[in-house]
Amino acid sequence: KGLRAEDGRRRSRGRRSGAQENILRTVAKAERCHVVFTGIVLLRHDAVMTQFLFCEGDKTMKKNTSHALVRIIVIAAMLVLVVAAAIQCANGKSLAETAWSLLPPVIAIVLALVSKEAYSSLFIGVVVGALFTTNFAPVAALDAVVNDGLIAAIADNAGIFLFLVLLGIIVALVNAAGGSAAFGRWAETHIKTHAGAQFATFVLGVLIFIDDYFNCLTVGSVMRPVTDGHKISRPKLAYLIDATAAPVCMIAPISSWAAAVSSTAEGLNTGMSGIELFIRAIPYNLYSLMTFVFIIAIILMKFDYGPMKQYEKKASSGDLSALESEAGETINPEGHLLDLILPVVVLIITCTIGMLYVGGFFGVDTSGSADFAGDFVGAFGNTNAFVGLPWGGIIALVLTVIYLVARKVITFQQAMECVPKGFIAMISPILILTLAVSLKAMINSLGAAEYVHDL
Repeated sequence: KGLRAEDGRRRSRGRRSGAQENILRTVAKAERCHVVFTGIVLLRHDAVMTQFLFCEGDKTMKKNTSHALVRIIVIAAMLVLVVAAAIQCANGKSLAETAWSLLPPVIAIVLALVSKEAYSSLFIGVVVGALFTTNFAPVAALDAVVNDGLIAAIADNAGIFLFLVLLGIIVALVNAAGGSAAFGRWAETHIKTHAGAQFATFVLGVLIFIDDYFNCLTVGSVMRPVTDGHKISRPKLAYLIDATAAPVCMIAPISSWAAAVSSTAEGLNTGMSGIELFIRAIPYNLYSLMTFVFIIAIILMKFDYGPMKQYEKKASSGDLSALESEAGETINPEGHLLDLILPVVVLIITCTIGMLYVGGFFGVDTSGSADFAGDFVGAFGNTNAFVGLPWGGIIALVLTVIYLVARKVITFQQAMECVPKGFIAMISPILILTLAVSLKAMINSLGAAEYVHDL
């Protein structure tokens, strides 16, 4: 069609004025460039639309080129630094307790920001740290990555990994039973405004403080139908969930964050247990507290900026910027609101009891000491969250399965099908935690803490 149209233009060229011929030549040139730049042939459009698309394609190409150039420059700079460190080692100098000890985490962070990909960035950081630790001996570096990094990280954090898997299974059970959908139906009749839907998302995120990934999975599946009904874009929903999940877990003593942070704080020689230090530091966790203030402010002020403003503008016209893979989700119509509330409440209660039990509140702690029997605060400060949280999670999971099967909203076979689904949902946090702890081990081997302390 394009060739026939061009042939027709050639035949009629003698009947057109010079100005018309100039316009046609410009359009033809723009069409050829537009095909080259975008690979799309638009058969019916005028000169203005052709020129607009041509310019937009050109701008997009220039933008992508500039981003690629920035990535190349950053990666090249990091390679230069690693080579410089190798030269230092070749000259017999140690990288331990020097500024070089800070380079592995810097590489991981910068690569994550540039590539928008966490797994490879963290792994590269671990490898660089292992090379620095072993003075660039390849076999020793591989041994450090596997034994001192990955295997040690999995062994030391097995309790948290188990807890994450249990949380994923509980989320899958609640969704399969229709509890999340039931809450969505309830919320649709009680939440009437655009701001109310956002505020409900925030409040629900604050109430589910056990774990940030459990928070995201639960609040996302529960609030998505509600926010869709009020034309809130999926990016805005994702922001509200993510900006609530981590901050609330960072100040909740009964959470996976408390377990991870307290275990790290045990070796700081502060004169108190890790969990006690975590609790005392809550008022100084300004990131979490100020994030809550910021979320409430943007909801009440109806204030959006940057790309989020554009997403919200598109959502007001019906385009929620949702993922295509979300289509075709099945919803259990037999679900009840209690099918969501009861498992979450039971989980919080059993995890609290588990942490108190491990801390010795009901008699003796894991070491056999009875010093904290009947002492709520003391037992909480003496607990081991790596044991207490899985302890409560297993009980909550068993009770949830019994309850949902007894209610006949799901069968026992369907409940067991949720086990691999829950595990799959938690693969991402388990991988990230494993790599992050491995990177921490490499940094510790390089003496980064001592270097920063002596500055």
